[in-house]
Amino acid sequence: MKSKIFLGALLAIVFVSCQNKKEATLSQDAHDEAKFQYTAYSTDFEVFAEADAFVVGETANVLSHFSTLPDFKALESGSMTIRLKVSGKEVTQTLDKPTRKGIYSFDIKAEAAGTGTLKFEITNETDSFEVLVPEVTVFAKHHEAHKVSEKVVISRTNTTVFTKEQSWKVDFATDFPRNEPFGQIIKTTAQVQSSQGDEIIVSAKTNGIVMITGNAVLEGKDVSKGQILFFISGSELADNNISVRYSEAKNNLEKAKADYERATELAKDKIISAKDLLSAKNQYDNAKAIFDNLNTNFSASGQSVKSPMSGFVKQVLVKNGTYVEAGQPIVVVSQNKTLLLNAEVQQKYASMLGSITSANIRTLQDNQSYSLEQLKGKVLSFGKATNSDNYLIPVTLQIDNIGSFTAGGFVEVYLKTLTNTLALTVPTTSLLEDQGAFFVYVQVTPELFEKREVKIGATDGVRTEIRSGLNSNERVVTLGAILIKLAQATGTLDAHSGHVH
Repeated sequence: MKSKIFLGALLAIVFVSCQNKKEATLSQDAHDEAKFQYTAYSTDFEVFAEADAFVVGETANVLSHFSTLPDFKALESGSMTIRLKVSGKEVTQTLDKPTRKGIYSFDIKAEAAGTGTLKFEITNETDSFEVLVPEVTVFAKHHEAHKVSEKVVISRTNTTVFTKEQSWKVDFATDFPRNEPFGQIIKTTAQVQSSQGDEIIVSAKTNGIVMITGNAVLEGKDVSKGQILFFISGSELADNNISVRYSEAKNNLEKAKADYERATELAKDKIISAKDLLSAKNQYDNAKAIFDNLNTNFSASGQSVKSPMSGFVKQVLVKNGTYVEAGQPIVVVSQNKTLLLNAEVQQKYASMLGSITSANIRTLQDNQSYSLEQLKGKVLSFGKATNSDNYLIPVTLQIDNIGSFTAGGFVEVYLKTLTNTLALTVPTTSLLEDQGAFFVYVQVTPELFEKREVKIGATDGVRTEIRSGLNSNERVVTLGAILIKLAQATGTLDAHSGHVH
């Protein structure tokens, strides 16, 4: 069995010596019977169980909610075994499938009083897992359970119920804040440009008229290396006509070749001197060099403009029928695999630019954030001075294009500097703003959340520094906080809405 043992927080109303009373909650049913709640985490699952008090000789229902991690979605299949072990005696029950999506309802009868463990064993088609609740109390009598439960009172002030059934239907996640190095953050914008090796400007090699045939030269169209894009024809030009030059070079080559061959035969009979033979050969070689050069790049109809590499047509700089001169740019071919981010920062950050170690990049069109490491990027350079035209200092980053970046567009960049200072941070998605104040939802149980005001510091676009209002051992909602706020706005919900009892 692949064991994934308890890693997270345990939330349970079980006995007087409960170490985490702040996170324990108690609910009462119609007969005033105590309900106990247990929460445990492994690397693969979150378990939230609501159980009757475990009393010797009596059947207790354990309603268990299983969420897969890290997506916090309902566990939809797999057999489940519950094991309650107290004082050396163990009782078990196995369910072949969920009672309902994400929910397993067990009925077990404890055989001995005392403190023990509650273990859940999950088996699916590929593997087996365990989640352990380390401290569970079995009582000898009902009144003992009530005495324990009465000692633990949790305030529900400013809390909102958000059931597991609700969270399973949306994008939702929780996690602990992190203590991590968090230095100076420099926020700026950057223009996205193709790297120099990934983009080539194709220029005309002769004067002439651009002749585009078909749809080969459309912006965004894929092209392969050596593919003919269009022709430049000079056949209708009175001056500097490439077609005339091509024909002239061809004729000169044919004449020079014939002269050289005749001279070679005459030299055998010593009719002409070696000097005349050498002169004929020189004329032939020159004529051939001129013709080969024209023949490589041109034909009788003009220049064939070919793509120098595989990629796509980024920009067409001329129209069909346009007259162009030699050296004039015609088309831009790009691969768009490697991109440059050209950012500019204020002069006050000049001393920090040498300590930039990473960056976070946020796209404006879809509001997605990426780290420099995710994009296999690096800091290429930063400016050492300014000039009279621009008093900002340039910073250039290089990234791999994963498909969400468009050359010529803009992105937000959060430059991160090296530091040894630790800060408590949460994902930026955890924060909600209300009239200038910032809040997070702190998990009391997986179905009960406290709205907590926090003071924030710097942000790198992905995580935000928390200066006060939150401790590192308090689990917060990292995804879906706005949905809890909406649930709070609509009124308090039944804590067991949608549950199976």
